[in-house]
Amino acid sequence: MTEFIKLYEENPSEKQIKKIADVLRKGGLVIYPTDTVYGLFCDINHLSALKKIAQIKGIKRLEKAHLSFMCPDMSGLSEYVQINNTNFKILKQNLPGPFTFIMPGSNSLPNVFKKKKTVGIRIPDNNICNMLLAELGNPIITTSIKDDDEIIEYTTDPELIFEKWGKIVDVVIDGGYGGNIASTVIDLTGNNPEVLREGKGELKL
Repeated sequence: MTEFIKLYEENPSEKQIKKIADVLRKGGLVIYPTDTVYGLFCDINHLSALKKIAQIKGIKRLEKAHLSFMCPDMSGLSEYVQINNTNFKILKQNLPGPFTFIMPGSNSLPNVFKKKKTVGIRIPDNNICNMLLAELGNPIITTSIKDDDEIIEYTTDPELIFEKWGKIVDVVIDGGYGGNIASTVIDLTGNNPEVLREGKGELKL
């Protein structure tokens, strides 16, 4: 049965954070609030959970999926992406924040993503996310539940999210009303940053 767990960003319950982290470690799927829209995530190390997310998103081959890595801080990024000095400065100026940065992947990517040349990375400005990531001890794979063709309340109101997703995921976190503007996506694989999708936040260079 799907659990509906209320958390307050200013002071999330450590007991509930530990409980949700355990769900992730066991291959569970969790819907959670971010600094942009509500998202769906799973443990990066749990292949069956990754496959479930791909199935939900209608993706036939997991290695082709455009899913982002979410980390609690800058120190964890270098294990999964290649960061030069210029890009490090851009990341430092804008993270945590409402941005997804597309970067060259490293050799330490999980096996299922080894063939991907680039990956998206996020460090959200949201205390619930970052406490969960710290408790889990490794990045998560994340994708938004935003759908431009659907009624806005179904992706912003936690109770309606629970109503829609309750039989699909293991936990829905109620962190208050979410936004409906996704992250700004920036490609850092070229010589200059390129905005691939305008969203929330203004990039600082």
